[in-house]
Amino acid sequence: MIKLKNDLSNLQEFFAAHVPADQVAPMQTAFLKALSLLAHRHYKGKMQSVPKAGIWGFNWFNIWYTPGVSAVSTTIRDRHQSSFELTNRGNLVAVVSDSTRVLGDGDCSPFGGMGVMEGKAMLMKYLGGCDAIALCVDNRDEDGTPNPQKLIDFVKMLQPSVGAVNLEDISQPNCYIVLDELRKSCQIPVWHDDAQGTACVTLAGVINALKLTDRKMSEIKAVLFGAGASNTTIASFLLQSGLNPDNLVVFDSKGGLHKNRHDTRDNPKRFKQWELAQNTNPNEYNTMEEAMAGADLLIALSTPGPNVIKPEWIKLMADKSIVFCCANPVPEIYPNEAKAAGAYIVATGRGDFPNQINNSVGFPGILKGALMVQATQITDSMAIAAAHSLATFAQNRGIDSENIVPKMDETEVFAHVAADVAMQAIEDGVARQKLSRDQAFDTALSDINSARELTHLMMDKGFIGTIPDELIAQALKDCGIVS
Repeated sequence: MIKLKNDLSNLQEFFAAHVPADQVAPMQTAFLKALSLLAHRHYKGKMQSVPKAGIWGFNWFNIWYTPGVSAVSTTIRDRHQSSFELTNRGNLVAVVSDSTRVLGDGDCSPFGGMGVMEGKAMLMKYLGGCDAIALCVDNRDEDGTPNPQKLIDFVKMLQPSVGAVNLEDISQPNCYIVLDELRKSCQIPVWHDDAQGTACVTLAGVINALKLTDRKMSEIKAVLFGAGASNTTIASFLLQSGLNPDNLVVFDSKGGLHKNRHDTRDNPKRFKQWELAQNTNPNEYNTMEEAMAGADLLIALSTPGPNVIKPEWIKLMADKSIVFCCANPVPEIYPNEAKAAGAYIVATGRGDFPNQINNSVGFPGILKGALMVQATQITDSMAIAAAHSLATFAQNRGIDSENIVPKMDETEVFAHVAADVAMQAIEDGVARQKLSRDQAFDTALSDINSARELTHLMMDKGFIGTIPDELIAQALKDCGIVS
């Protein structure tokens, strides 16, 4: 019988051998959650701080700290921009959350998001060569209501310490309110990965799916199922990329958005949805049956499935239809069911199915690119440039119906994204530092390789201990599997 390796490289094979086919996905998810809890407790989290400058003797503390560091303080006082040269600010991202919408778990209290934020920091370092700090913020009023202004004020006060901010796991409508205000008022990039990151990688997948099915963005008919932060931003990116608004229908829990949806018009918390309602779905479709007839593209980011997206809806779509069902942990319809109903290309948010729409291939390179040129913001055109960078990278190494976007283990994709984002920042006039594309690519790739080499060196030298066999065995046991 197959034994599960400690590096988890045979995870899918192991579960396929031990669990009935219809139970593989839920059982694997249960195992990952069990092992995550055990491993986090064992390591007491997953991030730490280490020096980047040497300590060759105790007199060097007179350089790195007082009295020598006074020269650094006064230099930055007189020219604030020099903080990017004299401190780690230029390669440091704050991952900020109020933990009100943590993955699929909802409001986890201000404390509950730390595991996810540390995870984001780890991905930032290993994949993008950026340092990151996890910051969960208690922005609740006395009645427990999350206050967006408190989050806005917190991020503004962070600006002297970091080069960029990654907003994460903030519920609607505060996610829009906070992002829109900070993008206008901050002098550093503020990025909302749940919205912009998902939209970026989704757009990359759509670009390549359209290429494989010989379609043009300007000619397709698209349906978006779900009207949260992700899909409203996806709609914006698709429209900016040439989609005809007359050929777009966006659904929320009450039906299609359109100009006569007065419930949306009269709800100030749904201002993003109302913007879409006024400009799309001129036929005022209210049912999926109406909207899906002849549709080329379906993007669902809604309630975890299965059976949220119906096979009979997919049967109504055009030939060689494209279906993205990206709810986690369970897609709105399983890929095999979508294909049986006629879908040609199917993408999900999961790594154990083909075509994972994974933010982690996008945000590390995007933020690295913004940091390298000391950008003041991440414009929509920078995010869209990243999507095209991802799509082009995948095209250059080969795409097919089950391989439309890059994967996390393709190291150079992050450097290419960083370089293309940096160039777009310069073109958009939001870069303080000018680099050539070759310089940006080489810098990003060097920093990424250094971060990975340092991590593996610490593992090899025992500074990061090996995961104990008994933890994996315990997690399997917790799921009812004896290996």
